[in-house]
Amino acid sequence: MMEKTVKRGTRTGFTTGACSAAAARAAVLGLVCGAVPERVECLLPNGQQVVFAVNDGCCEGDSAQRRAHAMVIKDAGDDPDCTDKAHLTADVRLLPQRPGEVLLLGGFGVGTVTMPGLGLEVGGPAINPVPRRNIEANVRLAGAPLLEQAGLEVTLSVPQGIEMAKKTLNARLGILGGISILGTTGIVKPYSTAAYRASVVQGVEVAATTGSGVAVLTTGGRTEKFAMEELPHLPQACFVQMGDFLRYALDTAVACRLPRVVIGGMVGKLTKIAQGETITHAGRAEVDTALLAELCAGIGVPPEVCEDIRNAETARYASERVQALGLVHEFHQALAERVVATVAGRYPGQFQLTVLVCDFDGRKLAEASSSP
Repeated sequence: MMEKTVKRGTRTGFTTGACSAAAARAAVLGLVCGAVPERVECLLPNGQQVVFAVNDGCCEGDSAQRRAHAMVIKDAGDDPDCTDKAHLTADVRLLPQRPGEVLLLGGFGVGTVTMPGLGLEVGGPAINPVPRRNIEANVRLAGAPLLEQAGLEVTLSVPQGIEMAKKTLNARLGILGGISILGTTGIVKPYSTAAYRASVVQGVEVAATTGSGVAVLTTGGRTEKFAMEELPHLPQACFVQMGDFLRYALDTAVACRLPRVVIGGMVGKLTKIAQGETITHAGRAEVDTALLAELCAGIGVPPEVCEDIRNAETARYASERVQALGLVHEFHQALAERVVATVAGRYPGQFQLTVLVCDFDGRKLAEASSSP
């Protein structure tokens, strides 16, 4: 009989940035030595030296027309994200008239930046600053003999990048035509939340560039669909699926001086926000059913029902009990107002807050706002 739970692995993997750097270094060594190595040592952003297997290595041309090609297959370890097994590919050629220069380009399957707010040049490839520096560092280490006489042009591509990008938030962030080259350490830790947390911060930063003056933070796909239907006049880039990372989203909104924030959610996550949790993951803190019982008492729910709600395990139980009493709107309105009071107390005067509440089918139940 199979166990109900399977222990997650702990094997680390490598980022798209680290694999790109390894491919680039291998291709440059092909220009230096005349043949691309089958294995290459690569310096990661965190200072580690790691050996990568190299695929499809080849060199062609002679003298100033020399070119080299190399590819490294991404191994995400025990955190198999949508870019696992991506073919990070580097094509390198000499630039005879530009000695000492390293020019980094994006080829097929590497996204193009089309909106400001990412810290990257609009119109340029979606290669983030840390991997960009790391790729150049590896190219310079391998290509030092050549760079005295010529520059090096490195074009990164990912054959599966367009399909992989459909499973990311890239289009929402204005990154079109492929995946991003990412990674601040070079290492992917299994089931790390760091990548998602970073995408939430980036999403709010992009929302701040739209000129709408608002970020709409939702806890998932259903609540985002609901919020988009409620706010159809806003551009898509204003909507950020923050998941459990409220604190990072709100801190970024403050840093970007956004005048307005909207939070869209359902009873469970909103209860956690109302009780002061800014990381709302199920494993971080239990729902405060005593808070729900207090809200219910305030709208006239009988004491014995309030006690049942206090002793329950879930916030959904409270919403079901008030529904039976015909107090759905009153209950969710009180919850929305408590969320506003809690968040405004943590971020006094930083932004106007609106809270939108929907049920599990995406129907609006309540709305509350702080003073402008």
